[in-house]
Amino acid sequence: MTAKVRMPPVLRQQVGGAREVAVSGGTLREALDDLFERHPGVRDGLVDPEGNLNRFVNVYVQNEDVRLGQGLETPVPDQGTIIVLPAMAGG
Repeated sequence: MTAKVRMPPVLRQQVGGAREVAVSGGTLREALDDLFERHPGVRDGLVDPEGNLNRFVNVYVQNEDVRLGQGLETPVPDQGTIIVLPAMAGG
């Protein structure tokens, strides 16, 4: 299955400046593994050393927060959209 990952500006340099990157995989984990294989520099911005999503990154599949569902095992539909957003902090 093919999907697209929308990259935030802070990670675009690691993917050659692209706003969207095509990936393959039936789950979020598989899609991210495909992304990391082709763009290894983006890994540290998305996952911790154990492979879990960093707590300061929000990820959505089809506009649904994966942390509220199946996490990395969230199914990614064919032609689906994965959105990566850095968490915002401030006051």
